[in-house]
Amino acid sequence: MKKRVLVAMSGGVDSSVSAALLKDEGYDVVGAILQVWDYSQTQNKEGYGTCCSHIDVQDARFVARVLDIPFYVLDVEKTFEEKVITPFVDNYLQGKTPIPCVNCNTFLKFHYLIKKMKELECDFLATGHYAEIKKLQKGKYGLFTSSNTLKDQTYFLFTLKPELLPRLLFPVGNMRKEDVRKIAFKKALPVFQKKDSTGICFVGKGSYTHFIKDYMKKNQIQESKKGVFKKFPTGEILGEHFGVYNFTIGQRKGLGISSNKALFVVKIDLETRDVWLGDKKQLYSRSAEIGDVNCLDEIRNGEKIHVKIRFQDKASLAYIYKKSQSYFLKFVEPKKAVTPGQSAVFYRDKQILGGGFIKKICY
Repeated sequence: MKKRVLVAMSGGVDSSVSAALLKDEGYDVVGAILQVWDYSQTQNKEGYGTCCSHIDVQDARFVARVLDIPFYVLDVEKTFEEKVITPFVDNYLQGKTPIPCVNCNTFLKFHYLIKKMKELECDFLATGHYAEIKKLQKGKYGLFTSSNTLKDQTYFLFTLKPELLPRLLFPVGNMRKEDVRKIAFKKALPVFQKKDSTGICFVGKGSYTHFIKDYMKKNQIQESKKGVFKKFPTGEILGEHFGVYNFTIGQRKGLGISSNKALFVVKIDLETRDVWLGDKKQLYSRSAEIGDVNCLDEIRNGEKIHVKIRFQDKASLAYIYKKSQSYFLKFVEPKKAVTPGQSAVFYRDKQILGGGFIKKICY
């Protein structure tokens, strides 16, 4: 019997080529796409840098026809708003900087695709992510970074459960993007030149602050309260602002105040609505508390690991300690712009040990 695999198709070139490669290898391939958002609500042009829009669904369906594989569309727009968009807005209103792609992977993509995989009695679930699964000792499996370091997407996959890893396939996980496009061209897949999805798909070309304002107005959410800017660490009042959601740690532009020297957002206090501004050197912190940690492999207490605190971040060395329900990071060198709400992902060499969400920073 041929092994059956459900391929998560986004309408993009990576997932399309993944489906094609698996079919070439003799798998019984089934395609599925999640329709997540009505892009008429944003300034994005559908199918051009978007993810799982109506046009992306059409593109994925067309690829499935070319490959002659069954294809399913899963409408999850309501859940997408509940699990991704609402928490995104709520986090900014709480003075945090969220990372919606992680919630999308956790509560939508893998949740519904695993459910569909079981329903269709598939042996595997495949995606177009740039990552690698390797077999470890004693029958365990681990998640590892892609050899294509520029495209590596493991930062967004730390919430995967260890028991799922043996059933995951990443067919293009170590390939170069140009080679993926060449395969798509040779196989006459209509998406071979399609632009990659970038940024926060539902925000569009406008700013996230405009999106939040529009969302609050549409859903009759009370406008965020005003607050003041304070000089860090003296507490000198520098001016007034119109809501903490307008700011994120490390921000320099768009503060709305004048100063003789560059000022950066170094801290946001939700209780007082104070936004603290300081010099660039005051953006650095030595430790952070990480909550809601998911472990993909054992993390040794006091172990020296590498940590990424944002997708494009250069991994930094830190010691990791567990206390109660949280993990604590002590950076070997002070770390710039550690931001509550963002993800901290833990690496041992190329293996992803797990990750969680930044709760608190310590100066």
